[in-house]
Amino acid sequence: MLNKENTKKASAFLVPGSSPKSQGPKDKGDDLTLKSQKEHPNSSVLTSFSTRKSQGAEVAVDDNSQRITGFNVNNKWCMLVLTCQLSGLSFVDYCPAPPAPFDHRIVSAKKGVVNSYYEVNRNEVLGGGRFGQVHKCEEKATGLKLAAKIIKARGAKEKEEVKNEINVMNQLNHTNLIQLYDAFESKNDIVLVMEYVDGGELFDRIIDDNYNLTEMDTILFTKQICQGIQYMHQMYILHLDLKPENILCVNRTAYQIKIIDFGLARRYKPREKLKVNFGTPEFLAPEVVNYDFVSFPTDMWSVGVIAYMLLSGLSPFLGDDDNETLNNILACSWDFENEEFQDVSEEAKDFLSKLLIKEKSWRMSATSALKHPWLSDHKLHSPSAQLFDKQFVTKAPKL
Repeated sequence: MLNKENTKKASAFLVPGSSPKSQGPKDKGDDLTLKSQKEHPNSSVLTSFSTRKSQGAEVAVDDNSQRITGFNVNNKWCMLVLTCQLSGLSFVDYCPAPPAPFDHRIVSAKKGVVNSYYEVNRNEVLGGGRFGQVHKCEEKATGLKLAAKIIKARGAKEKEEVKNEINVMNQLNHTNLIQLYDAFESKNDIVLVMEYVDGGELFDRIIDDNYNLTEMDTILFTKQICQGIQYMHQMYILHLDLKPENILCVNRTAYQIKIIDFGLARRYKPREKLKVNFGTPEFLAPEVVNYDFVSFPTDMWSVGVIAYMLLSGLSPFLGDDDNETLNNILACSWDFENEEFQDVSEEAKDFLSKLLIKEKSWRMSATSALKHPWLSDHKLHSPSAQLFDKQFVTKAPKL
């Protein structure tokens, strides 16, 4: 059964013969191997999920492949807040994720000590794992609250991997992607100072018996994940480690999310065939397990696994051990037969069926996923959802 003692502690899985990679701030385990879960494979996290429909509006991407950018500017984001209030909508439920409390920055690692510029609260650990720990911190000059990810990096190769993460984050300016503020390099580590949000991991909501996660909630979460991934793919960057532990909620009650942990992200160059041998077993795409070429659809497989978990509380490919999990993935062995899917809509099932496909070329892209009726058809949700589609959008290039 998924719980804090097994699944949540899973960190990056390495195919035998590979070298360890720098991990992101939410990998909880010190061991790189996913611990086997022998007691209840493919078991339910929650007893059941309600699929009641709640009123709501989506921050949508329309049929012309538009993406929201208006809320990147604080005053326009405030207008969205006002629009929510005037229309009687719940702001925390249906408005887009807030931008970082600072403008997008191009960061390079400074030689120096982070403590010279920031008060790092060593007693308040936000996350941790093999890479090190994430602490809450505050900039001395401004009082700005941030998060400091302290990554152990003693050798030149380890430092180069962390600098790849910095380079990736420098290219990502989207409200559903956590933003980088500063970086410091010392003899034994590199510290990334990042945007801070206090809502905890999306995983926590999946396993919380007291949290009634509805299908409408799942739509809101999934849409934002797809928007963030769509932007990354437009920038020709693959995340390659998407999982609920790497998605943070903005606060404890809102439905706004931010994707984190770009330690395994890679720039995609179509002419250079990319293969990877890392990731967390139950979220790996078949091409990763087979050590085949990866591309944009590799991330979309993981989106499908996450959506499946949000809808049902089940991990679709989880076996008694890693080998069984990987075999389930290669067989593309999954279904809707569990009772948790009894009240799930046909549109949601169709959405999953177009992502959890072994042949990667057949999977929906992030742009196509955002056009899928489950995420875009307002008749399935609420008439008021059209409110945000008509405002604060700008054209974005198609993939």
